[in-house]
Amino acid sequence: MAKNNPDTEKESLYANLEKMSTEEILMGINAEDKKVSSVIKKQIPNIEKLVDAIVVKMQQGGRLFYIGAGTSGRIGILDASECPPTFGVPHDLVIGIIAGGDYAIRKAVENAEDDFNQAWLDLKKHNITSADFVIGIAASGNTPYVIGGLKMAGENKISTGSISCNSNSLISAEADFPIEIVVGPEFLTGSTRMKAGTSQKLVLNMISTSVMIKLGKVYGNKMIDMQLSNKKLVQRGVEMIVEELRIDEKLAAELLNKYKSVRAVLLAENKNLGN
Repeated sequence: MAKNNPDTEKESLYANLEKMSTEEILMGINAEDKKVSSVIKKQIPNIEKLVDAIVVKMQQGGRLFYIGAGTSGRIGILDASECPPTFGVPHDLVIGIIAGGDYAIRKAVENAEDDFNQAWLDLKKHNITSADFVIGIAASGNTPYVIGGLKMAGENKISTGSISCNSNSLISAEADFPIEIVVGPEFLTGSTRMKAGTSQKLVLNMISTSVMIKLGKVYGNKMIDMQLSNKKLVQRGVEMIVEELRIDEKLAAELLNKYKSVRAVLLAENKNLGN
């Protein structure tokens, strides 16, 4: 059962916001944001279990899906879309799905989050199987779109996780690996794009980055598989090669131009990358 007074809907600790000075508003928001990281820290044991379960699936060829509505769905799409340029993985390895489809990334789609069956239909468009992994994201933890997606995934023997900002949420009950980041009432009552959204993004950063490190997409602390899609990233790649091979920048640039990726350069120069 969903709680009658979920944590994300509790009244703000601040009153009469419209009477505050700009500094008072900003200081209040900042004070609430400071609470997020300590709450997440308490959930690291649960996040660790989730990450390790995802890695097992992906090492066997599985994919990672995020499903969510509104802000939660957009945050999932943001994290998924950053994986290919950061780690050089295919665009269909980490997939973000939002209630209402891509149109809902920019504009709200009325009642999309209330459709219990649609998430599973959206997942089936990607030919999802038990080899894959699904994470449901919902600040309230009670979004029908996400609940339905996780429930159907579970019934089809697909491993699942969840990220919510309420204790004892409905999506937690449907997930194999639930994470509850209870950050408390928002500065602006009920505006879960604030602290709740920030906490979800931080947790997704932890999940995707940890998974990619465990999959061997990082060497040392470097993104050696990043896509060299602009001058800034090409220069970053050159600097990585200079540092790792102890050669001058001109030669490093020539090698990168020849082999097209930092990993390929290091392998060509007999660098042991440990994977």
